[in-house]
Amino acid sequence: MTDAPARPRPAPLVGEVVRTERLAETMVRVVVGGPGLAAFEPSPHADSYVKVVFLPTGTDRPLREDGRLDLDAVRASLPPDQQPRQRSYTVRAWDPVARELTLDFVVHGDEGIAGPWSASAQPGDEVLLVGPGGAWSPDPAAASYLFAGDASALPAIAVALERLPADAAGHAVIEVHGPEDEIPLASPAGMHVVWVHQGFSVAGLALVDTVTALPDLPAPVSAFVHGEAGVVRELRRHVRVDRGITRDQLSVSGYWRLGADDEDWRATKRDWLATIEQSEAAEGLD
Repeated sequence: MTDAPARPRPAPLVGEVVRTERLAETMVRVVVGGPGLAAFEPSPHADSYVKVVFLPTGTDRPLREDGRLDLDAVRASLPPDQQPRQRSYTVRAWDPVARELTLDFVVHGDEGIAGPWSASAQPGDEVLLVGPGGAWSPDPAAASYLFAGDASALPAIAVALERLPADAAGHAVIEVHGPEDEIPLASPAGMHVVWVHQGFSVAGLALVDTVTALPDLPAPVSAFVHGEAGVVRELRRHVRVDRGITRDQLSVSGYWRLGADDEDWRATKRDWLATIEQSEAAEGLD
């Protein structure tokens, strides 16, 4: 018996920064375009995302015949401690005429890789993109909606609010650091957008308290819960057990984990999710 051949890694599209905009104290918008995005095929889902690839400074960038980056060749040329890094970002908007992709980045000073890059990005800078992925959109037939997340989930919640029917009703609860991080959101009149401020508290405490205190919503509820892993786990239990939201009406994911970088979190996320699902199965949740 022979092993199945390894699945080739997706080859990144090579785009470029068209323009940037500071949306809030901790959020920067980067619009990506250029000839390399001619091959970009958008996803119809509200949680559509791309992976932005970051290479060490000075790395050679060999291109394939189709103009995409030969990422396998790049990886082979680099030592283990200097491998490319990838960060996932929601597709905030796609302009099919201009073929421009809008991404919103959370920025916390010099912390991380993508945030500092976005804060200093200039028109013409190279942007390497893999994707898009995604699989969720709010159910247009739901009786109500519940969206909850921190700043990392804000772009996806913004897209979801824009996709809702005009008569949609429910709550969108978003935790940001402070009032300077709130941004205008378009949503139906029946959707109550609630901003909560982390301030100097532990990430997610205000979000959990606010969501659990919300009044009951008419069923079926279409829900979206994303953000820090520990907070997401707590809120997932709340919406499944206390609110009776079924798995088929729930999009839930830990975008990041307190105390872990993105690579460490991705390495453990599958086991984290399996543990949660086993616990729910033991409790008889569908």
